[in-house]
Amino acid sequence: MPSNEQRRQAAKRKLERQLERREAQAKRRRTITIGATIVVVIAVVAGVFYFTRTGEDTAQSETPQAQPDIQIPTELAPPPKRPTPLPDPVSCEYRPDGKQPSKPVQPPANGEVSSQGTVQATLKTNQGDIPLTLDRSLAPCTVNSFVTLAEQGFYDGTSCHRIGTSGLQMLQCGDPSGSGSGGPGYAFDDETFPELQYGRGYLAMANAGPNTNGSQFFMVFGEAPLSPDYTVFGTISEEGLQVIDDVARAGDDGSYEPSPGGGKPNKPVIFEKVEVQA
Repeated sequence: MPSNEQRRQAAKRKLERQLERREAQAKRRRTITIGATIVVVIAVVAGVFYFTRTGEDTAQSETPQAQPDIQIPTELAPPPKRPTPLPDPVSCEYRPDGKQPSKPVQPPANGEVSSQGTVQATLKTNQGDIPLTLDRSLAPCTVNSFVTLAEQGFYDGTSCHRIGTSGLQMLQCGDPSGSGSGGPGYAFDDETFPELQYGRGYLAMANAGPNTNGSQFFMVFGEAPLSPDYTVFGTISEEGLQVIDDVARAGDDGSYEPSPGGGKPNKPVIFEKVEVQA
């Protein structure tokens, strides 16, 4: 028979085992509860994050954001001038570029063109008028091409497909397709000079390399650290620059980043008509 002391020791060990089991069970319950709480918190946070991100992404895609703090110079660049005047007249050649024109148009006639005088033109846009002065003494063949296209309505109803607001500050237009790769179906030579520098108020031709001028042009409203490879053929009035400044402050969609830079204007610019005052 077990003694009283042995019975007491056995009872004590039994109680200790019961207490250990109860503590283990309680610990498991606490672990399960904490784990479930963590899962719920993660699910809630993940849900909040998902809907927040989705909402931000949708807002960004549907409502393009203006770039903040766009710095636009207010001082006009000195009027462009050739260091050595061109002969008068000059000979111009407009050759097929092997591409279909973005809009039906007849190229200018080849031959002699005056390098004297200016032509007034107005880009009548949905954002306001942009008056231009086309200068034959800078680029007679370019002025002749622009006037010919404008008089045929080539630019009417077209939009400016690209604006740059940092680095190169300009508004690029003149492609009826709106893609940035369209043109009139012909090309002509550059009319540049090494001393050429670009600045606020300059009107210049866009190109795809040497002697590939067509219908696309750009209007400089600010900084333009470019090499002298783009034909300047006129200037933009202060009234017109105010219109472009307003468009620039609305920013762009970044669709041309990182190269060539910029994007479609958030505030679209559409040429309702291009008027030329002979």
